[in-house]
Amino acid sequence: MKIKAGAILSSIRIDRSSDRKISVQLYMGLRDIILSGGLNGGERLPATRTLASELGVSRTTALDAVDRLVSEGLLESRIGAGTFVSHTLKDRVPSSARTAGPEPKQPLRLSPTAVQANRLFADRRQLPHKSQAFVTALPALNAFPMAQWARLSARHLRSDRDAVMGYGNSFGHPRLRAAIASHLNATRGIQCDPEQVFITGGAQQAFSVIGSMLLDRGEKVWFENPGAIGARNAFIACGADLVPVAVDDEGINVADGLAKAPDFRLAFVTPSHQQPLSRVLSLSRRLALLNAAETANAFIIEDDYDGDFYFGDQPLPTLKSIDTNGRVIYVGTFSKTLFPSLRLGYLVAPQNMADAVSGIFSAALGGVATWPQAVVADFIDEGHFATHIRTMRNHYKQQHEALHHHALGLDTSLQIQRASAGFHTVGFFNEPGRKEEAFVSAAAERGLTLSGIGRYCLEPIERKGVVIGYGAASEAEIRSGVETLNALLEQT
Repeated sequence: MKIKAGAILSSIRIDRSSDRKISVQLYMGLRDIILSGGLNGGERLPATRTLASELGVSRTTALDAVDRLVSEGLLESRIGAGTFVSHTLKDRVPSSARTAGPEPKQPLRLSPTAVQANRLFADRRQLPHKSQAFVTALPALNAFPMAQWARLSARHLRSDRDAVMGYGNSFGHPRLRAAIASHLNATRGIQCDPEQVFITGGAQQAFSVIGSMLLDRGEKVWFENPGAIGARNAFIACGADLVPVAVDDEGINVADGLAKAPDFRLAFVTPSHQQPLSRVLSLSRRLALLNAAETANAFIIEDDYDGDFYFGDQPLPTLKSIDTNGRVIYVGTFSKTLFPSLRLGYLVAPQNMADAVSGIFSAALGGVATWPQAVVADFIDEGHFATHIRTMRNHYKQQHEALHHHALGLDTSLQIQRASAGFHTVGFFNEPGRKEEAFVSAAAERGLTLSGIGRYCLEPIERKGVVIGYGAASEAEIRSGVETLNALLEQT
């Protein structure tokens, strides 16, 4: 035991420069030794005085670590005898022995839908986590009014514990549902009752709920090509047959969709600011899409992820606002208007679909955290949200203009397009031989985050280029980023 104890002590490393408490480091070191089979069930642990002396820590620190392991049941303390590894671990096979054994004879069996989905899923590991040029999907986090948010959060965290910590309404916080309905009516022209608004854990969950509710495996979904990757994966997971529908200067090409799949069950569109090409769906196309859905007895998902950030005096009407036949399911998110880690989105169901959605939410979904919903409701009701939207709309417009100002002298082999909303646009290559992936990789080596348009495509399109985000970057970063782009274009 003395030999084993010495080996145990020598394997524990205490990092005094770490932010983690020394007692926690010692606890974790001993825990790893026990769980990995370094000490077997029934074996005695070195005395706390020995642990403290050999590791150069106080005995109090050693006692804290051992007491924690005793409370977790990994150690047993016997008065007058010492501390021993729990007998419940006596017959446990060490992890090294487990991993050395033979593989199971039968391979893992997944459902056919899951097998197909895993084969078709698009990679989403490129979601941005750092604000810089030219990330997409991240709002300007440094412009968020954190002081107001903290004040409202503190108010709710000090309120009744049942409201803060208990189960909430599976449909969403009633005040937030009412606040969203009021906001949409005032700013997006959508007349809806709070009972039609359902709170989700982000837009992605909304897409999954809609897909599971409306789609049987193999049913056809019109999908913008190129189009939003997260929504694509949600419908793939539901077993949908995605139909790539071309996008041109007027948005989704309805005639192309009708030629490929007139019997579609669902259409997914981003009409206010096409993802990723930044086009706005023309009014004639909006009406054509609504007519096509009515003829096919299909539904339309309108993803209005950043429609609040339009640059003109007034945006075009939302699809939902001109839908007279209950065909449009409107989806919004606070990931762009507030911040992504909030993980709050919502869907607005047609009046005749609200009961069906209510049934799914009440039976199969537990709802999202209550207190952040209450904070967002106050943020909207007290006027902070409207002020923030106006501020960010102006900010993104300025960033958009800064991008184009600094791009005036850019090599003509990359043509950056103007956007009318949001915080990203695209740049098209004028040289047909240039490779998107190689250009994106070269940019990453120089500290720029870009995405190739091809990454968003269900099937290849003729024009190649990159998606350029400007919302999360400062003007200095935009200027430096354009200079780096120019050097890349000249060198590659």
